[in-house]
Amino acid sequence: MHHLVGLRWLLGLYTALFIAFLYGPFAVMAILSFQQGPEGGPQFPIREWSTFWYQHVMGLAPPSRIAPLPIAEALTRSLSLAFATMVVSTVLGTLTAQAFRTRFKGSGVVFYLVVLGMMVPGVLLGLGMALVADQLGIDRSWWGTAFVLHVVYTYPFAFLVMLAIFNRFDRSVEEAAWSLGVPPARTFRKVTFPMIFPGVLSAMLFALTLSYDEFPRTLFTAGSDVTMPIAIYGTFAVEIHPNLFAFGILTTLFSFAVLTVYGILMGLSTRRARARFSDMQEDIA
Repeated sequence: MHHLVGLRWLLGLYTALFIAFLYGPFAVMAILSFQQGPEGGPQFPIREWSTFWYQHVMGLAPPSRIAPLPIAEALTRSLSLAFATMVVSTVLGTLTAQAFRTRFKGSGVVFYLVVLGMMVPGVLLGLGMALVADQLGIDRSWWGTAFVLHVVYTYPFAFLVMLAIFNRFDRSVEEAAWSLGVPPARTFRKVTFPMIFPGVLSAMLFALTLSYDEFPRTLFTAGSDVTMPIAIYGTFAVEIHPNLFAFGILTTLFSFAVLTVYGILMGLSTRRARARFSDMQEDIA
C-alpha cells in the first residue's frame, strides 16, 4: 500500500514537472511580450506594461528601428502550404489505409516505404531534394519542391492514424450495407466515412500542424520565398526582439482555437456516427 502511495506521488511530481516544462516557456514569453516598446530586447522584470509589440506584429505601431515581421507574405505562404499539405496527405493516408484493410502481396514492403518518409532526417531529405532539383534544372519553391517534401513527411502520420482507425472499425457494418444492396462506393460515402471521420480530423490536424512548423525540409527547398518558421529564424538569428514573443503568443492562442474547433467537430462527428450506426442496426432488424 505504501509503495502505491509513493508511486502515486512520484507520478504526480513527474506530471507537474512535465506541465511546468511544457508551459513554462509560454508563460515567460507571455510576460516578456507585454514589455514597453519600441526599443530594447527582452528585459525582466517588466518596468512598464504595454501592448506595443502586439501592435508592432499587426503593423499598427509607428515605425522604429526594429523591422516588422514579414507576416503578410510569410504567414500566407505557411498557411497555404500547410492547408494544401493537409488535404493531400489526408486523402493519400485515408486511401492507403483503406487499401491495407485487405492483405496484398508486398504489403509489408509498401508499409515501410510509406513510413520511411517520417523516419529519414529532414535535413537529409531537404538537402537531397535541393540537389536533385539543381541537377534537373527545377527552380526550388515553397509551392513546388517544398510542398512535395511536406507531403512526404506528413503523409505517413496521416496513414498511421487512419490505419489505427480502420483496425478498430467494425466490418460487419459495411457487410450489412452490402447485404442490403448498397454499392461499395455509396457504402464508403454514407456508412464508412462518417464513422471514420474523427480519425480523418485527427489526420488533418497532424498534417496541418507538422507542415506549418516544418523547418529543415523547407529551408533547403523553399527557394527565396520564406515561410513563417524561416522568417522567424532569420529574425531570431540577428537579434531577439519582443515582437517574436508577441507573435508566439498569438500563434499559440490560434492553436488553442483550432484545438477547440477540432474538439467540437470531433464530438459532433462521433454523435452523428453513433446515430447512423443505430439507424442501420434498426434497418437490419
